[in-house]
Amino acid sequence: MKHLLQTIKNFTAPSCPTCPQATKGALGACHIGQLGLLSESKTSQVYSKGQVIYAEGGVCQGLHCLYQGKVKITKVGGDGKEQIIRLAKAGDLIGICALWGETNYRTSAVALDDCRVCLLPRQDVLALVQSNTQFAGALLKHLSLALNSSDQLALNMAYKPVRERLADALLLLRQTYQEPDTTDFSMAISRDDLASLVGTAKETASRLLSEFKEDGIVAAKGSHITILAPEKLVEISMQYA
Repeated sequence: MKHLLQTIKNFTAPSCPTCPQATKGALGACHIGQLGLLSESKTSQVYSKGQVIYAEGGVCQGLHCLYQGKVKITKVGGDGKEQIIRLAKAGDLIGICALWGETNYRTSAVALDDCRVCLLPRQDVLALVQSNTQFAGALLKHLSLALNSSDQLALNMAYKPVRERLADALLLLRQTYQEPDTTDFSMAISRDDLASLVGTAKETASRLLSEFKEDGIVAAKGSHITILAPEKLVEISMQYA
């Protein structure tokens, strides 16, 4: 219970004008005064691993800025299974699609580990779009990149065998979450989440991951995966390019 209370309480995030994440992406197009106004109206929250940041079908409350942590963007298919359609990292904005037109989220955002997220009120973000064309353009660019990433995942699902998709998924995790100026990459991800990212059954993802381990491509202990030979993953991924 103590841990639960700690994870749901508000945290003290940096003000937007001094936040290192505010210089990234679309928010970097805002001047200090605009960031100051956002900072006054935003709310900030801590989410523990597995907690829902926003849920598919829920009413959009605003734009979510990921201050710290890893997030999966998911959608439930017609068969009732969850599919991960995008990954988000610190500095990313999520929930953009619901800002305009349909105001209900068409996806869900779930914490992959402990996250800190700021919520910028919808009306304030829309007002900023009207007054700052550079911000509007940067927001559209961010949205375009996110949609392109989702489209690439969908294309892989349609045309690549599962083994190649697993290689793609591991490379995507590395590309998204590897720390700058580092050569090694490892992270904890459940087999359920890995299977959801690949678009296959948990048992299949586990079996293929074991094959990658036997081939010296990855090391795996529990949920922790270390990529040992990214170049071999690229070779596997490109077999059906």
